[in-house]
Amino acid sequence: MRAMVCEELGDPSVLKIVEQPVPRPGPGEVLVRIRAAGLNFPDVLTVAGGYQHKPELPFVPGIEASGEIEAIGDGVTDWKIGDHVIAGKRPGCFAEYATFAVSQIGMRLPVGWSFAEGAAFQVAARTAYHALVHRGQLKKGETLLVHGATGGVGLAAVQLGVHLGARVIATGGSDEKLAIVRDQGAEATINYTTTDFVPVVKELTGGRGVDVVFDPVGGDILEKSVRAAAFGGRLLVIGFTSGSPTALRSNHILIKCLSVIGVRAGEAGKYDKSIPEDYARQFPRLAALGVMRPHVSHRLPLERAADAMRLLLDRKVVGKAVLEM
Repeated sequence: MRAMVCEELGDPSVLKIVEQPVPRPGPGEVLVRIRAAGLNFPDVLTVAGGYQHKPELPFVPGIEASGEIEAIGDGVTDWKIGDHVIAGKRPGCFAEYATFAVSQIGMRLPVGWSFAEGAAFQVAARTAYHALVHRGQLKKGETLLVHGATGGVGLAAVQLGVHLGARVIATGGSDEKLAIVRDQGAEATINYTTTDFVPVVKELTGGRGVDVVFDPVGGDILEKSVRAAAFGGRLLVIGFTSGSPTALRSNHILIKCLSVIGVRAGEAGKYDKSIPEDYARQFPRLAALGVMRPHVSHRLPLERAADAMRLLLDRKVVGKAVLEM
């Protein structure tokens, strides 16, 4: 089988296609013929050596995929050969085949979804759901500000926020991309490269500010969000795609009685088993309703994984980019 391998840390150009034997599933595992793999910003950081999870070299990048089960190990009873599934492991998905523990099979591919959509679902959906439901406790009628709304995680947050009954204001760096965000239900969109979003948010909320801020961007965007938040607002810190974390002023947090909440969807389930159980219950239901159905703007073959990463770095992707095998 072909696999995209990282043998040394660096920019996307270090990746290379390598022929490897097809793995065999062990007890409690299944072998999946991967049809598509989703690309995420942590993939780029992991290849560069800048992510908190640092696999030993050499490794196959990729943390989410979809495909069909081709073999089953001993003790597996819930799945059968031929099932179309959404799965994830860290790392190992940028390959034509991979083994997954049963616990790493997220759900069946929803009816009517392509493999590309399935491969783009899990990471964004988990992050958005954990942030807005488990951590932010977003309520019907509240106002939600989503930064980085044109990315996969941000777009999922917009879709879920609308589904939960919130009024959604979204920001991004391109008017063309933001048009897609409006199509997904955002009431208002703001291009933060040309407009200061704080006064616009204040105007849209009658001077009150927003109840919840969903921020995967970081940098000065999070700092400004303190001014855009309502008294008692919740700031959800998702990540730092801007390239830098932010030092927030504690006096501003105190005066406005703000809650600054970290969100690590991938880690939280290790400490609270009810979280993955909630995903397993809710995601098939939400997917059947079309909630958080991915928008895939770029589909590239496996051998162009480096090009896909550059598209992500250059902010060309709307929603998700996917590698198709």
